[in-house]
Amino acid sequence: MSTVPLKDLRVALVHHWLVGTRGGEKVLEAFCRIFPGADIYALVCEPTAISETIKQHCVTTSWIQKLPRASQYYSHYLPLFPFAIEQFDLSGYDLVVSSDAVVSKGVITRPETCHICYCHTPMRYAWSAYHTYLRSIESSWKRKLVPFFMNYLRTWDLASASRVDYFVANSQTVANRIAKYYRREACVIFPPVAVSSFSVAQPIDDYFLAVGQLVPYKRFDLAIEVFNQLKYPLLVVGEGPEFSKLKRAAGDNIKFVGRLSDVELKHSLSRCRALVFPGEEDFGMVVVEAHACGRPVIALAQGGALETVVPEVNGLLFAEETAQSLADAVQRFVCIESEFQPQLIRSTAAPFDDSRFSAEVTAFISDKAEEHRHRFKIEPRQWKPATRHP
Repeated sequence: MSTVPLKDLRVALVHHWLVGTRGGEKVLEAFCRIFPGADIYALVCEPTAISETIKQHCVTTSWIQKLPRASQYYSHYLPLFPFAIEQFDLSGYDLVVSSDAVVSKGVITRPETCHICYCHTPMRYAWSAYHTYLRSIESSWKRKLVPFFMNYLRTWDLASASRVDYFVANSQTVANRIAKYYRREACVIFPPVAVSSFSVAQPIDDYFLAVGQLVPYKRFDLAIEVFNQLKYPLLVVGEGPEFSKLKRAAGDNIKFVGRLSDVELKHSLSRCRALVFPGEEDFGMVVVEAHACGRPVIALAQGGALETVVPEVNGLLFAEETAQSLADAVQRFVCIESEFQPQLIRSTAAPFDDSRFSAEVTAFISDKAEEHRHRFKIEPRQWKPATRHP
């Protein structure tokens, strides 16, 4: 069976929001390189916060962009997301690739349009992390109201999953969630990590490192509690709604530095004693980035870490999401720290290199676009040349 040349397809990339550069945006950048002529659709966009790679594409935003301080307080408009995402007119495209962790997959496409969703996770605060999210709400009236809204959001989310022709999951953990919540199969293609841009450093400095958005489900509170107790230096990199709360709880041995540039983060990763990864993640690109620097990772034995951390080779796993379990793992790490081999650790990151992602995604999309063409009996001449959407 011949495949559809991707260069001949008119492509739209859909992402939830463009207000910074985290793991999801790095995946979007990879899609931008695969489809250099694609248009991008996002609920909101802050031009000063996106990469040059994304800026090279035509970005269309939703009407939420016009709401007060949308690029800063976009999460407060969550109840409006389903309505906004459905208003994008994608009828002029042959292929739609949605990068989804919230509502991106909910776009409406023509039957002839092939819609492939690269799923970072089904909406975690509606599904897998719902009760964690609910417990984190301090306002009593909001805590009472949220269950009613989430019931609606789950219903919409399940319905919108049926609009996707083919799912790709960023890990087996996420593929399992897709099977559980959507009753759909998903091909697993790990996200891209620019392994070659990281390097092993000497000497190593005397600090542990924690990196990520400071939100409840990432469990930075466990790291703070443990390092308050153990007194080892801990460097916390990241911003988020928990920043002030966590900083108030931290002792003098814990330093918060906010968001770092890519160069600064690579430096911090390459010189830490170990990366501390206390919560369950969908995949956890920063774990592979630490490995690419030859640094071990102390991670919770759940989620994506089970697919990247090999105990006593490139890190340690702790069994329970408790301070005691993490403390025991840190103490064990200190005892065997000298046994970890930086070059061996770096070698475990190689299978996640961005070149592998590009090859696997390109092959998958080519095959599925051809399968979709045959399903709907679309003649090759009907595929429109790739041109920029007005």
